[in-house]
Amino acid sequence: MVETKYWVGFTLIPGVGRVKFSRMEQYFGSLERAWSASATELRAAGLDNRAVDAIVTRRPKIALDAEMEKLERYKVAALTWRDQAYPARLKEIYELPPVLYVRGSLLPEDEWSLAVVGTRHPTYYGREVTEQFAGDLARNKITVISGLARGIDATAHRAALNAGGRTIAVCGCGPDIVYPSDHVNLAREIIEHGALVTEFSLGTGPKAENFPRRNRIMSGLSLGVLVTEAGEASGAMITVRWALEQNREVFAVPGSVLSPASKGPNRLIQEGAKLVPNCNDILQELNLTTVTQQLEMKELLPVTGTESVLLKCLTREPIHIDELGQKCAMPISEVNSTLTMMELKGIVKQVGSMNYVLARESGEEYKVRAE
Repeated sequence: MVETKYWVGFTLIPGVGRVKFSRMEQYFGSLERAWSASATELRAAGLDNRAVDAIVTRRPKIALDAEMEKLERYKVAALTWRDQAYPARLKEIYELPPVLYVRGSLLPEDEWSLAVVGTRHPTYYGREVTEQFAGDLARNKITVISGLARGIDATAHRAALNAGGRTIAVCGCGPDIVYPSDHVNLAREIIEHGALVTEFSLGTGPKAENFPRRNRIMSGLSLGVLVTEAGEASGAMITVRWALEQNREVFAVPGSVLSPASKGPNRLIQEGAKLVPNCNDILQELNLTTVTQQLEMKELLPVTGTESVLLKCLTREPIHIDELGQKCAMPISEVNSTLTMMELKGIVKQVGSMNYVLARESGEEYKVRAE
């Protein structure tokens, strides 16, 4: 996508975030036009003087083609929120990153994911329950998301990998930097069986202020957040706050009232988080108990003629059931019942408020079979 380099260019300019991207895109029609706009035009687009000054000052110093070559050299994909491969669930949040940098692969099945977070200094109990939960999630085809930090994060990533599952690490630095540095080998495994993702451009160091912001991406990518062990003032609690703001589920593993490391989850349970003694409780709460069966059924059950009609109108972009019925010229009752069966087969997925997306990259997998 030729325009991607202009999106990447704007991420290199401090102070240009979601709102300013939206305003430029709406006013200019494309980021390419915005990139060559004058200060007067940028102000007309609704950007404040500080942002305009930053763009005008920094823009001439940015070599867009060289930046794209560096991304290619590091095998990093830059996904804009206009790209089909941009995670559909992340598009639901208010503070979605305009560009998501990815090392590795994001797959459609990563829509079934859970963030596992906690303290950097876990007890033996914390490590054990994290290994158990993350491993069981992975064995049930749920992608485990965490932040690559020491402690609970690293334990969750490793447990998912050891179980043969997928895992995604959301980083608080550029995609070319592994932090902490002693997780280089772990990061390499994650790239092979999932992805490292970040909103920060190449060369961005692991600054303290980056991590609270990266936590919104962890929860934004996920169906919910699981806290296995954490203090009341830990970074995991920031992820929980983001999750609640994004209308995600929050789960907590209970711990000893005598352990400072369990004060966080115990308090969350008091405040209404779902107490989960095992992975099955999470799967049932999120209606994920049939994920494995869905993946298997997809290979066994043929697509009907009605399903085929709906598939032609479905993409990875959310579409409301009413609009879908209009586009396909079908009664809503028939659309609703057909979508229910398609969801059981794992062909489509509801992403909230009766909006549906394809659960796979392409409809090519779902060929109509002659009966």
